[in-house]
Amino acid sequence: MNSTFLYGANVHANGIRQHYLRYGGDNGARATRPAVVVIPGITSPAATWGFVGETFGRQFDTYVLDVRGRGLSEASATLDYSLDAQAADVIALAQTLGLERYALVGHSMGARIAIRAARHAPRGLVSTVLVDPPVSGPGRRAYPAKLPWYVDSIRLATRGTDAEGMRAFCPTWTEEQLRLRAQWLHTCDERAMRASFEGFHTDDIHADLPRLSVPSLLITAERGDVVLDADVREMQALAPALLHVRVRSAGHMIPWDNEAGFYEAFGDFLGAKLV
Repeated sequence: MNSTFLYGANVHANGIRQHYLRYGGDNGARATRPAVVVIPGITSPAATWGFVGETFGRQFDTYVLDVRGRGLSEASATLDYSLDAQAADVIALAQTLGLERYALVGHSMGARIAIRAARHAPRGLVSTVLVDPPVSGPGRRAYPAKLPWYVDSIRLATRGTDAEGMRAFCPTWTEEQLRLRAQWLHTCDERAMRASFEGFHTDDIHADLPRLSVPSLLITAERGDVVLDADVREMQALAPALLHVRVRSAGHMIPWDNEAGFYEAFGDFLGAKLV
């Protein structure tokens, strides 16, 4: 099947350099549908989500973002890595790209960014998809992943490692997935990761949910304990229109574990089926 990848590019938006990968384009039937901005998680540069971008690009004009401090987007010792800054980045990116109608699809940290961005009801935002967002926060149970897992893997990648080095951290991943993580993980700034991990426990995304005014879909993993059934019920009580789909045979990294099930979970929510 032909690739839908178009190019990688940088823009200056919200005062920083933001890098993204574009798939699909805005021609044909895609021109009639909202664009899609994919926001990856805490240690997932855009390049590691390229296989998802390829699939989305068949139906949508798709932009996979390097969140600040990751991949080829700006990073520094003085950069603000807060959730508010990340949400402002996404809104500014869409405005700078001139996206008249767009959906946010965020995974993990990216889902929390999407929730915070949607709270501001930015012009052009028509829907959000929240993929297994950490539900930790003030007074809530901790995020199940531990900080040393991130620190140790980033430092190993920064020194230089291969797929075998990553296997200890991601034992169920394929050789291709491990190679890609070994190649790109060093571009995740440890300062950015630490700030985001701390934010998992200090930022209250539940307070944002009642202000989720666009149609929204929650996609969660059947395995793992990031989002439990009780968490889904609470989120839907706060945002009654929030739809929910669980993906079978998948842990937190849903498209890595069950790629077909991940795409099927969207149905036609975005305006066209992915598979």
